[in-house]
Amino acid sequence: MSVVMAFIIGGLICLVGQLIMDLTPYNVTPAHILVGFVTGGAVLSALGIYGPLVKIGGAGATIPISGFGHTLAQGTLEAVQSQGLLGAFTGGVTAGAAGVAAAVIFGYVIAVLFNPQG
Repeated sequence: MSVVMAFIIGGLICLVGQLIMDLTPYNVTPAHILVGFVTGGAVLSALGIYGPLVKIGGAGATIPISGFGHTLAQGTLEAVQSQGLLGAFTGGVTAGAAGVAAAVIFGYVIAVLFNPQG
């Protein structure tokens, strides 16, 4: 059942982004969606809304880019509680470091292994 919920939650998050790009009268680009979803994930996390969504949807809520905003916000909140003001500057970076490092490493390995045909 958790796989089904992950699929549903992740699909709904992606659907919202696609609908915003398709139905708004403004020229909304994927970059706008990226910034909006990271910010939205952080705000919803700070308000206590995104946490229950992660419990229901699991990876379906943490894998989309809004999950990165949630990770940044939760890392910052935890670091502020344990380290004070310094945690406001270091918490988000510390919480998101593993994901960013993995993306850079895997991106580099793929770039070395494969030659683009274009």
